[in-house]
Amino acid sequence: MTEIQFYHLERRTPEQALPALVEEAFGQNIKVIVEAPDRELIERIDDRLWSFSDESFLPHAIADASVDESQQILLTTTSDNRNGATLRVLLGGAKVAPCLAAAPTAYDRIVVLFNGSDEEEIASARAQWAELRAAGVSVSYWRQVDGGGWAKVR
Repeated sequence: MTEIQFYHLERRTPEQALPALVEEAFGQNIKVIVEAPDRELIERIDDRLWSFSDESFLPHAIADASVDESQQILLTTTSDNRNGATLRVLLGGAKVAPCLAAAPTAYDRIVVLFNGSDEEEIASARAQWAELRAAGVSVSYWRQVDGGGWAKVR
C-alpha cells in the first residue's frame, strides 16, 4: 500500500525543501520522480538540484524518452512513471490521483510538498486530502517545526 504524505511548508519553499528529500532517497538508491504541473517549475527545480550544495551531486534529468529509464531522479510534468520510481514527489499543486491511477502499486511513498504561503496550493492540498480520505486511502500530514524538522500532525 502506498504511503501518502502531505508536507506543509511554512519556513521554506518547495524548491528549498526538495533537495534534502531527494538527496536522502538518492543515498538509499531509491528511484525518484518529481512532478510539477508546468515546465517552468520543472526548470527551476532542475536548476536548484544542480546548484543547491557544493558538497553534493544529484544526477537527474528532465523527462525525455531517450534517458528516462536510466535516471534515478527524473523531473516531469506528467503522471507516468518512466523511470520506475518508488518515490514520487508532487509540487505546485500536482495531483495524487492521476499518478495512482497510472501506476497504482508502483510507489512505496508519494510526498505532496505544498507551499504554506500559496493559497492555491493550500486549497489543492486540502481538496486532495479530503478526496483521498473519502476514498479510504491512508494519508498523513506533516508540518515544519522550529529548527527545520518535521512533526507528524495527523
